[in-house]
Amino acid sequence: MDLNAITSHLRPADRGGLPVHQPGDACLAGGTWLFSEPQPTLRRLIDLTSLGWAPLAATEDGLAIAATCKVATLDAFEPPAAWIGAELIGRCCRAFLASFKIWNMATVGGNLCMGLPAGPMISLAVALDGVCTIWTPDGGERRVPVVDFVRGPLQPDLVPGEVLRRIDLPRAALVRRAAFRRASLTPLGRSGVLLIGTSGAGGDLALTVTASTRRPVRLDFDAPPSADDLARAIDMRIEPALYYDDIHGRPDWRRHMTHLFAREIRDELAGAIR
Repeated sequence: MDLNAITSHLRPADRGGLPVHQPGDACLAGGTWLFSEPQPTLRRLIDLTSLGWAPLAATEDGLAIAATCKVATLDAFEPPAAWIGAELIGRCCRAFLASFKIWNMATVGGNLCMGLPAGPMISLAVALDGVCTIWTPDGGERRVPVVDFVRGPLQPDLVPGEVLRRIDLPRAALVRRAAFRRASLTPLGRSGVLLIGTSGAGGDLALTVTASTRRPVRLDFDAPPSADDLARAIDMRIEPALYYDDIHGRPDWRRHMTHLFAREIRDELAGAIR
């Protein structure tokens, strides 16, 4: 869609070229949402792709993902064999159920900043203990766990002038075993429920609930909980108003599937399913 109100398109070459924020600014990365509907309040686009960030960097500490990394680039990443939890990358990328056009333009950072419940990059980053690095207008930076960065639909933890720079996935999370569950009302529909569980050598369980809730919810257990303890923990952390309600699923269905998938994930990671 043409954005007829735009009067300026900036392409900074480095951080020093980022302009002082003014009303009507928007950062442009993939633009898959930005150009999908009218944006009458915008006047200036700040193109982050001109900054030339390397999309991915794998080190002994883990995986650094630039905010401008394309979904297709992330999906093509080949992790070290020891990073068994990295199987979640492909599964979450495919949870988009998007066309090749979206895959090759949509960015990881854009998906996080949109904060939509069905955003699979949110699911991936929260499940793998992702941490956002945010550039602040004063030239500094701050770090925020992804689970706290996404506050709800179109509610990222960003103030005017801040820029999401990258997402770091620590090696400690990438070497954990993982289990994945996803449900949609239609075979090729948007995620209505998406749960991910991870477990370490000590038998702990980390459960990430997304798509069914307005914001991501993370539950951590020192050991696999009983069915009753798991159900109580979910209901304590996810109050009824937190379940999302839209055309892709009613809250009661989302709650039911959240409990069902949580039990399945617990059983799988505890070794009850052979």
